[in-house]
Amino acid sequence: MLKQLIALVAVWIFIAQNPAFAQNGAAITGSIQDADGKALDLVTVILFSTKDSAVVKTGFSEGNGSFEFTKLKAGNYFIRMSALGYENRATQLISVDSNSKTVQLGVFKLGATSKALKEVSISGKKAFIEQKLDRVVVNVDALIANAGTSALDVLSKSPGVIVDQNGNISLKGKNGVTIFIDDKPTYLTGADLESYLQSLPSSSMEQLEIMTNPPAKYDAAGNGGVINIKTKKGTLKGFNGGLNLSLTQGRKTRTINSINFNIRNKKFNYFTNLNYSHNSNFMDLDINRIYRNADDSPKTYFNQNTYANRKGDSYNLKAGADYYSSDNTTWGIVVTGISRKSTEVNTGRSNLLNSAQVLDSTIAADNINKLNFRNGGFNLNYRHQFDKNGHGITADADYLTYRNKTNQVFYNSSYFADQSLKSQDRLDGALPSNIDIYSIKTDYSLPLKNDWKFTAGLKSSYTKTDNVADYRTTVNGLTEQDYDKSNHFLYKENINAGYINFNREMKQLSVQAGLRAENTMSDGHQLGNLLKADSSFKRNYTGLFPTVYLLYKFDTLATHQLGINYGRRIDRPYYEDLNPFLSPLDKFTYYQGNPFLKPSYTQSLELSHTYKSKYTTTLSYSNTKDDVNETIEILNGIYYSRPGNLGRKIVKSLSFNGTFDPARWLSINLYSELTNITTKTDFYTGKLHTSGTFCYASANVKLGFGKGWDGELSGNYRTKITDAQFVLGTIWQANAAVQKKLSASTTLKLSGNDLFYSKINRGIINNLAQTSANWVNKGDSRTAVLSLSYRFGKAFSTPAKHDESGAESEKNRVKN
Repeated sequence: MLKQLIALVAVWIFIAQNPAFAQNGAAITGSIQDADGKALDLVTVILFSTKDSAVVKTGFSEGNGSFEFTKLKAGNYFIRMSALGYENRATQLISVDSNSKTVQLGVFKLGATSKALKEVSISGKKAFIEQKLDRVVVNVDALIANAGTSALDVLSKSPGVIVDQNGNISLKGKNGVTIFIDDKPTYLTGADLESYLQSLPSSSMEQLEIMTNPPAKYDAAGNGGVINIKTKKGTLKGFNGGLNLSLTQGRKTRTINSINFNIRNKKFNYFTNLNYSHNSNFMDLDINRIYRNADDSPKTYFNQNTYANRKGDSYNLKAGADYYSSDNTTWGIVVTGISRKSTEVNTGRSNLLNSAQVLDSTIAADNINKLNFRNGGFNLNYRHQFDKNGHGITADADYLTYRNKTNQVFYNSSYFADQSLKSQDRLDGALPSNIDIYSIKTDYSLPLKNDWKFTAGLKSSYTKTDNVADYRTTVNGLTEQDYDKSNHFLYKENINAGYINFNREMKQLSVQAGLRAENTMSDGHQLGNLLKADSSFKRNYTGLFPTVYLLYKFDTLATHQLGINYGRRIDRPYYEDLNPFLSPLDKFTYYQGNPFLKPSYTQSLELSHTYKSKYTTTLSYSNTKDDVNETIEILNGIYYSRPGNLGRKIVKSLSFNGTFDPARWLSINLYSELTNITTKTDFYTGKLHTSGTFCYASANVKLGFGKGWDGELSGNYRTKITDAQFVLGTIWQANAAVQKKLSASTTLKLSGNDLFYSKINRGIINNLAQTSANWVNKGDSRTAVLSLSYRFGKAFSTPAKHDESGAESEKNRVKN
């Protein structure tokens, strides 16, 4: 099909430009064989004009090795031939005069690359990074060190992506990144998103699509852009699948395992992915605060250490079926599910010292959190192609449900300086949370004249959440309801959207432009209690979100390409961030929601230059109004962490990504970035105006040793980041990996991560009322990973199944 389309387009262009010659042009024919005389199929054959080296026509050799270029005007030409695993070849000058009918070139033989080179060559494998018009594609399996790890680990090794100690993801210095799985949003944030991505094995991932400015087809949510995780698809005839096992050993032991298979039989395709992970991890967090007098002299010191021991088991399921009712029509159903049970035991010790740093008192906070999280999804989809030119329609209907039960117990004991007991209490919390999401959408595509393509779509989603916080305090054996922390919050939201998009691929210029409109209606209700009054709010707002992409090729070989894109996006608050609940870490540290959060809006502009499709330099600028970020406030010595709107944030970035192949056995990918973040806003302590520039660099070196052995060295380095109220310290890590291909279906891999245990998060918290604070956070980052992958089944390609759903942004706003 591809060969016919390419040939059809080439002939149409030639006839349109040379109508008089279309009836009686000349032809060039030939055939291609390997060194043993066997015909070679699908060899790329390109016809060039010797006058300006411009590409005249492109084609492929047929099953018998033959190729043919027809309806050629008089002139001089040459041909280049290339195929994976064979040496490239070019012809001498080929002359076609006005009397020529057919120029027969005879047989060309392509020699295979030598066995010695073939054994150590890493060319022909997927590149780690691919640059496209509106996104950067990361091929997960291109890095050996990704084997046996999680999706979160893969993200942290991707260019421009930074994952902090809380699982928050930023892209080129911008927060608010939306995570999709097969074009379906995760609807998770914070600790839950971190847990989910840690339970998703890298072995189930095919690619990452990093879009700093997604096209109009995508929901406008996500000021930082969209990262779409594309999982591996079962697209083979018969019974096929894969098994992946891994064991990770750090200070703790954990494992991620998966099995996937599909059965393709006539008009039906059945597919299943099942993942199991056992996570055992720790967090060692130090928070140090100095409370100051009016003259800025130290008043008291508060040093806090919390050691969190985390264990949990997670099961992820994705299963479905496609029915091909005709060559042009497909009906599909997809069922997804997550079940996760985990326990976190926190041991906290806080020392309160006077101005002379003499111990005044000690607080022991021993907390137990038990979580039972369940998610279910149901998708019905329909696809129909009216013809083979891209005229088609798709439809999706989705239902998603989230059920989260969290039970907390806080044991708090206060001691005098001599360690005699001062006071003791217990706090019990029950926090059930229910979220239901309904979504329906449709997309329509229509090819137009002059190679233009038109796409349009509609979407409607409805979300309702029900969150309860029930806290009870026990002191001296007497238990009472804690109305200050207890609450009941209900939230409903309806988003209706539509978009149009036009794109055209020309000889040297590619154009894409779209416009998306979204209307949001929300209703929040805090039921209140004996101490808190009942309150509610309603909002209704509409936004327009344009996107424009231009890509210009300076020559027909695309040696130099210049791209520019612009987009406007929105970040709606996470559902849980709107919840005004107060959640304690200890008596002096609380996390709280903010029902007054407003949506934030970002305008982004990028200019890029690509050389030989291997080296890309990008200059980007974004301006965000009402950016949603974590804020810290000190009230009466109590530390409150809550989300808040920051007036204006401007992010400017210059980045470079390049792949170098100095030898057949060596490939190097380098990414570097220089980013400035400036924030201006009203704050708890007055005006906040910060600006800081950081550098980030990463490198991946792939080595081919031969005889099925490959190696890899990788690492990254980031200088300190100044972002609003926070200054994040310098951090770096180094990794190494090796793999052995035991057979065509079996591969064994061993990797070491954070070899020097340098991935330690440090930071400073500024703009606190008469308080200075800093933190150090250590995790189980130095690990060894042993993984085994096994593939089974036949290898006959068939059409791919449906992977998308209509609920493309709502998932990313669930935060439990």
